[in-house]
Amino acid sequence: MARHGGRTVRDLRRESRSAVLQRLYFDGPMSRLALGSAAGLSSGSVSNVVAELMADGLVEEAGSLGADGGRPRTLVRVAADRGRLVGVDVGETRVRVELFDLSMSELARTERVLPGHGSRSYDVGVVAGHILDGVAEVLGADGTARGAGELLGVGIGVPGIVERTAAGTVVHGQTVGWDAVPLEALLRGSGRLPGHVPLFIENGARTLGQAEMWFGGGRGARNAVVVLFGSGVGACVVTDEVEQGRAVEWGHLTVQVQVRGRRCRCGARGCLEAYAGAEALLARWREAGGQPPPGADEEAALTALLSAARPGGGGAPDPVATGILEETAEYLGAGLADLVNLFQPERILVGGWAGLQLGPAFLESVRAHTLAHALRHPAGRVGIALGRLGPDAVTVGAATLPLAAFFARGGRRVPANSPGPAPAWRAALGGRLAGQRP
Repeated sequence: MARHGGRTVRDLRRESRSAVLQRLYFDGPMSRLALGSAAGLSSGSVSNVVAELMADGLVEEAGSLGADGGRPRTLVRVAADRGRLVGVDVGETRVRVELFDLSMSELARTERVLPGHGSRSYDVGVVAGHILDGVAEVLGADGTARGAGELLGVGIGVPGIVERTAAGTVVHGQTVGWDAVPLEALLRGSGRLPGHVPLFIENGARTLGQAEMWFGGGRGARNAVVVLFGSGVGACVVTDEVEQGRAVEWGHLTVQVQVRGRRCRCGARGCLEAYAGAEALLARWREAGGQPPPGADEEAALTALLSAARPGGGGAPDPVATGILEETAEYLGAGLADLVNLFQPERILVGGWAGLQLGPAFLESVRAHTLAHALRHPAGRVGIALGRLGPDAVTVGAATLPLAAFFARGGRRVPANSPGPAPAWRAALGGRLAGQRP
């Protein structure tokens, strides 16, 4: 096969298809003329690629655009019904599974609650069962994607460090009792996932970051930090140096070095998560005399704390709840200041169920503490805001893992035995994460 600068004609065709699909997806509908300019292709090349993608059912016409003194230009777009994507959020209180079309419109969803905390709640067999049951439910009784679209893959966001090995993806989730858990092998070995469907597993904070950078508050930013504030805390860092986005175990940054620092779920003392995660925040409230409703889960207990600190109807704030919130804001601000000093982001977005629930009540205080602890120059350039995608951001981000792979291969099927994120789709993903034109 002919080669051009080390690349084959097949490589060039795939790259052209990928460029056209991504431009249409993020900037479409577009005319062929505008698309050629955006994708860096000649008019002849873009016409050929669009014709090929239309023949494959990936692109469709979307009306026309009037042109001054000339013929109207036909617009084209990615066909949303061409494929289906499953996103899974293995959170610390529940497993959420959602089915999307290519436009990321939700088609179906289900949740499985993880009651309580501790290793029993995170028994890998139980979690894997919830994932498999949820995927089967959103796909429908016949195990195929609802509607006409082909199932392009299943993406899963998990707590912990993700390692890709020759035997499949392994998860190291120390805070949930997972020690080198072979999650991919367990899911594949069940025989309950369609054998031809690719499976992608990634850290949950990174999938949250990916969703916000693609569709939410991170769009257009080159340097950003997206924080996942749930039962614990984590972060995804996107910079020019780490353009693909990297999950960092920010929750285990040490904020107290005293011997009597609070014990973290990881076993160490003094971690940020031991003070600022929702689980630790509620524990500190109880220790100070707060009384969540009996039997309340974390979300209900956090609602009770907020009500005590910010009562409606002119009631007096509970000083204990108010003090716990302010102390938490200071710890979070100090932790964010470290990220500001280390990575100098232009934006920090706070997401996760607890972050979104608490944000309106204490984001201003978090911002003030961040600026007080950070160096003046990077602090003067950073904006701090809540994420825009709500509590489903992790599942949205997880679903974009197979979508990125699909685009990177020019709309071709991703092999089910693909060894995780190949360089081609990581590069495409990195460009979008960094706000670049891939």
